[in-house]
Amino acid sequence: MNVGAPEAIAAEQAIVLYVNGVTVSFDGFKALNNLSYTVRIGEMRAIIGPNGAGKTTMMDVITGKTRPDSGEVFFKQTHDLRRMDEAAIANLGIGRKFQKPTVFENHTVFENLELALKSKRSALHSLFFRLSREQEDRIDSVLATVGLRPQREALAGTLSHGQKQWLEIGMLLIQDPELLFLDEPVAGMTDAETEQTAELLRQIAGKHSIVVVEHDMAFVRALGVKVTVLHEGSVLAEGTLDHVQNDDKVIEVYLGR
Repeated sequence: MNVGAPEAIAAEQAIVLYVNGVTVSFDGFKALNNLSYTVRIGEMRAIIGPNGAGKTTMMDVITGKTRPDSGEVFFKQTHDLRRMDEAAIANLGIGRKFQKPTVFENHTVFENLELALKSKRSALHSLFFRLSREQEDRIDSVLATVGLRPQREALAGTLSHGQKQWLEIGMLLIQDPELLFLDEPVAGMTDAETEQTAELLRQIAGKHSIVVVEHDMAFVRALGVKVTVLHEGSVLAEGTLDHVQNDDKVIEVYLGR
């Protein structure tokens, strides 16, 4: 599957992420094998697939943790992610949330968002840093978005698992990323929390491009987005969830009958 030149694709369809022919090998094993797909600006996409399909390696490549052996990875039209390190890629506006929430448990919810604020401060500047009114309003807005305004002064360690996940999403949102990668955001959540998370992601999609890597098919259905199925490091199928669930190849390697 060749998705074409990045300039042509980006101009035609407003592409935020362009992945073409990406291969990554570890000791002879191809974790990614000629992987190609694109994500449009403001799109939310779900990526599913069996364990070992290459989902984590794909995210590692895009966020600069792993260098591909071959292929192209562009953010929008001009940024070649293969040539950038993790910090530079994050500063471009690409955020990643890992499966296990990593919040500062001994700080309040508000303080977690304050710490995550996108700001290039020297150590001396940080010592005397005070939030501006605009920054306080920004934190309050994100608290409202992720549904944690009532927990503003609560220690993050006292939150439920689902609330910690929302806080970590908030810590990404406070930096206003253009592209978000979320790794199994509803793992371990209650049904109610899962439903709230789907609503949260639907709410922020459009303002941000979002790629959700997930195993929970009910959650993917609730998102109502295009689905990309990975298998053995490449795209096996793409389309609506109904389309891929009825694909014989997907049934054979992933969903079962």
